[in-house]
This record gives sequence, C-alpha cells and structure tokens, in this order.
Amino acid sequence: MSSFGKVAVLMGGPSSEREISLMSGRAVLAALQSRGVDAHAFDPAERPLAALALEGYKRVFIALHGRFGEDGTVQGALETMAIPYTGSGVMASALAMDKWRTKMLWLQAGLPTPRYRVLTDGAEWAAVAKDLGLPQIVKPAREGSTIGISKVARVEELAGAYALAARHDPLVLAEQFIAGSEVTASILGDKALPVIRIEAPDGNYDYQNKYFSDDTRYHCPSGLPAALESEIQSISLEAFRLLDCRGWGRADLMIDAAGKPWLLEMNTSPGMTAHSLVPMAAREAGLSFEDLVLAILESARVG
Repeated sequence: MSSFGKVAVLMGGPSSEREISLMSGRAVLAALQSRGVDAHAFDPAERPLAALALEGYKRVFIALHGRFGEDGTVQGALETMAIPYTGSGVMASALAMDKWRTKMLWLQAGLPTPRYRVLTDGAEWAAVAKDLGLPQIVKPAREGSTIGISKVARVEELAGAYALAARHDPLVLAEQFIAGSEVTASILGDKALPVIRIEAPDGNYDYQNKYFSDDTRYHCPSGLPAALESEIQSISLEAFRLLDCRGWGRADLMIDAAGKPWLLEMNTSPGMTAHSLVPMAAREAGLSFEDLVLAILESARVG
C-alpha cells in the first residue's frame, strides 16, 4: 500500500527482550510486505535512529519490547523527528512500563490490582511476608516477559528473589499472589477484543511457557461467563485509558477463586509471535494477522 509511504519495522533493540522482539518484528514485516506495504526491517541496536529521517521513512511500526522500545524512549526520539509511530505515546509508554507507578494510578482510581510493597536491600523479610502473605510474587518493576520474576513460598526465599529481580532493575516490587486463572484482554483502537484464558503447565506461565512451549493452552473463546468476560473487558479498557494509552495494547489479569478480576500490568507493545495473544484475540474477532497489522499501522501518529 503506497499510501503509507516507506515504513520501518523497529525490531531487536538492546533490551533483554531482544530475541522476542526479533520474532515479532519478522512476523509484522512479512505481513506488511504481503499486503504491498514498502516495509523494511530496522534494528536500533545496529543503526542510529536518525537514519529513519535521513532515509525517508514516513511511518514506523514499533515491534520492540522492553526498555528503550516500550518505555517512552524511542517514542520520544520519533516525536522529535515528527515520524508517526504505532502504539502509545511517551508518557503512557513510560507509565505502563513502570509497574509501580501504574499500580499507584490504578489504585487511586479504584481499579482492582494486587497489593504490593517496594523492596529494598536489607528489608525486613518477615514483615514483608506478614504484610502481603505467602506465596507472593517478587519482580523487577520495569521489565517484561516474566524476566526476573519469582514466586516466593517461604520467608527464607525473599532475599534471593529480591537479588534476582534487582539484577534486572534497582526498583523491585513484592506483590500479593492471586491464585486463580490468568487471562488477557487485548485492545485495538477503542475496543477490547475477546478475552483469552491461559492454562500453562503447572500454572507456571514463565518465559519458556509464554514463547516456546507447545504445552501452554489458550482458550479463546475464554469459556468464562459472559458477564465476567464483559467485566474484564471494561476494566481493561478503563485501565488502558487511565494510562492515556492509544492504538493497541494488552492487559494481563488474574481471576481469583471468587471470580474477581485483578489487573497485573498493561503492555503497550505486545508480542506478535506465533504464540502471541493479541493476534489470537483478533482472529476470534474476525481479523486476520495481516488485517490486524494493517489496522495498527493505520493508527500510527505523532503526539
């Protein structure tokens, strides 16, 4: 489609999620090229972003994950070059990447998200365990793809879990563990797509099971009661808008034993791999992968 002009698909980058970003980017690139878009791969870890303006790119599809690509950094650079890009803007990207500040906003607005504590080296681990209960989740505040996350069942494990998370980010959170079903609600434009319910081996939806395992089961339709699915979609849209997100995204949630949904995080540049959830939800809504990618590209803007 010549109306888009020359399009760069940003993929790879310097983050810990580089491998997954390359997988997403290649899938997006192939989809755009199959629809006649003049699309090209562009890896910011190998080339300066300034080349986008010098080489006449008119639009950018961001398929970067994690820091630099999903935290407002690359969005700010594209703003200075006045090149339209996909996904959320600078502020929303930075907020959504920071799970601590995301949770503060959601809690202030009355949205359901698990209780938490910010951890520091030498914390009173017994007090942390008493406050949030056990098990609990310890994670870096500004990483994705379950990188650096631990499920802690005993007080004695907290120090090691903190040390692991702190290797990825000095800002570390401990979070109340919600036992139940994991679900996601993808958002395209101003609508929530069908909810996906996830069944991972032993309930462990980690990096391996998220991207490389064929044993993880995805249910779409979710099989949830219609009222609960609608509630999840409504909460996810409200959470998306509260962060001032735009274009597309994906909310991750848990449903507890009482059937209450709890927001975990918002992804502003979700995966687009063979195992990815947004394409799966779009397909259930009647959108092919190629149509989804075009719809996201069409929403690209500056500011």
